[in-house]
Amino acid sequence: MNIIKLDAIDSTNDFLKEISRNTVVENYTVVTAINQTRGKGQMGGIWESEIGKNLTMSILIKDVLSNNNQIFDLNLAVSLAVIQALNDFAIPKLNVKWPNDIMSDTKKIGGILIESSFKTDTTIESIVGIGLNVNQTDFSTLPNASSLAIVSKMEYDLDEIVNKIYFQIKKNCEIIVSNQSEILWESIHQNLFRIGVPMPFEDVEKIRFMGIIKGISSDGKLEILLEDDSIKSYGIKEITMLY
Repeated sequence: MNIIKLDAIDSTNDFLKEISRNTVVENYTVVTAINQTRGKGQMGGIWESEIGKNLTMSILIKDVLSNNNQIFDLNLAVSLAVIQALNDFAIPKLNVKWPNDIMSDTKKIGGILIESSFKTDTTIESIVGIGLNVNQTDFSTLPNASSLAIVSKMEYDLDEIVNKIYFQIKKNCEIIVSNQSEILWESIHQNLFRIGVPMPFEDVEKIRFMGIIKGISSDGKLEILLEDDSIKSYGIKEITMLY
């Protein structure tokens, strides 16, 4: 594994993006940071992390996606890789809250940000950022957050977690390359947060409604069974789960 360990950086995603723009970077190169001062979340959000306590990493992925239609295959591959890696540490009740949150029961313990770019030679290059709450135990300002240390009452070696996530991402990306992405789609429906459970939602107009998550569409939308027995697809940020 080619890994670059940094003491402090504004964003591991931005750092990896910059060096890959200016030089040839080995596929699956990993960047980690003890202190990330401006971590990036989904849709322009900020990922905050206590210095030295948590995992902040980015990984370069290229020569995996062959077309734009596979973008969500990579999202599945990475999300499931984090779940599969954490299963080795017996973290309880792990699920993916689509599209980028890693949950333990009803608490968020991690997040994923994937930034893909299309090169002039038509290849697709992706920077995958992963933030994981590991040994931090104070979330007084983030009531919906938790960490591995809290849910398991143990402390963890960050390097060991990086290694497990890295190898699982490579394994899942090989599934995409071998044109067997249906394996990932089947797996995500077994690991999807609140799937099959009636629950309230709120749309962008603040209208609340009941629904049941049935799955994810091929274009990355959440499919929800409504009270009139119709199924409607919702994109990122179009609805909020009220759990």
